[in-house]
Amino acid sequence: MTGMTRIGKLQLDAPFFQAGLAGYSDAAMRLVARRHGCPYAVTEAMLDQFLIRGGKGLREAELVDADHPIAGQLMGSHPDDIAEGAQVLAGLGYDVIDINLACPVKKIRKKSRGGHLLQVPDEAIAILAAVRDAVPAAIPCTVKLRRGTDDSSEAEARFHQIFQAVIELGYAAATVHGRTVDQKYNGPSRWSFLKDLVARYRGRIPIFGSGDIWQASDIFTMIEQTGVQAVSVARGCIGNPWVFAQARALMAGDAEGGRRPPTVAEQRAVLLEHFDLSVGLHGERRAGMMMRKFGIKFSRHHHDPDVVAKAFIAVKNLADWRGVLDDHYAIDSDPTATAGTEPCASLELSA
Repeated sequence: MTGMTRIGKLQLDAPFFQAGLAGYSDAAMRLVARRHGCPYAVTEAMLDQFLIRGGKGLREAELVDADHPIAGQLMGSHPDDIAEGAQVLAGLGYDVIDINLACPVKKIRKKSRGGHLLQVPDEAIAILAAVRDAVPAAIPCTVKLRRGTDDSSEAEARFHQIFQAVIELGYAAATVHGRTVDQKYNGPSRWSFLKDLVARYRGRIPIFGSGDIWQASDIFTMIEQTGVQAVSVARGCIGNPWVFAQARALMAGDAEGGRRPPTVAEQRAVLLEHFDLSVGLHGERRAGMMMRKFGIKFSRHHHDPDVVAKAFIAVKNLADWRGVLDDHYAIDSDPTATAGTEPCASLELSA
């Protein structure tokens, strides 16, 4: 089964990674994913202005020592500013700089960022060129795109104009989502577009696929059907770090392990670990608010998901979180559980 994946000089031992997910993929989520077999992660998109101005935006971009290899994803609308933001990330020790030309959110597009840039190729190319020029040659640059702004032939032509420039500018890889910007997250991801794209640019740049990856087997189905060299796992990994362990099992030929759901004990351990990491990163008050949405996603693995989701919604602090686990994830309710599964993780920021 498919194994090694390269991003410039960076070598990954598996053909999948965690995507940047707005409002979710902070260091806590990334570290939990890594501990379950994720070989590489992308930050949620950071605005160039927040990095340039310093303060909170810059502090939140600081890296955790164990959080490598990692791509810092950037959004912006002006070449000089996004290039300066890329230099900031390079200085912070990011292994890869990733440019977001894909975000379909209306408020982002109105600011001429993200997916908006797919309809103005000259502006997109100017941004890509400025970033590649600003970042040291040893640091790979990548790009995230959607297959176009819409289904028109004009949108597809603009996509290919930008994609050709990505190759000519020396970008190390491109991740392409099979939906258009106008689709947002509705309707199917068009894997046939990815297949045609791989055939058209074969040997010129590594192409990674994105869209409709909900379980471990989907990763390898996409690779088989489209020929992409790696798969970006996005919404399918929120509250589901086990997807990476399952994918590793499939790589090893363990079909049963590739579909085995997490036990109650495994769920409890991860829920405690994730909250603890979030507290270390954000403080207990903010972590309590943030983790509610994660709890809802994690509850899908529970045998009583609706009740558990409602319980997580009411969480405000670590004591509340532990209360939900005591009520619904009691270890003695799971015959496969063992003692000593509750971690006490901590975060240490790089100097």
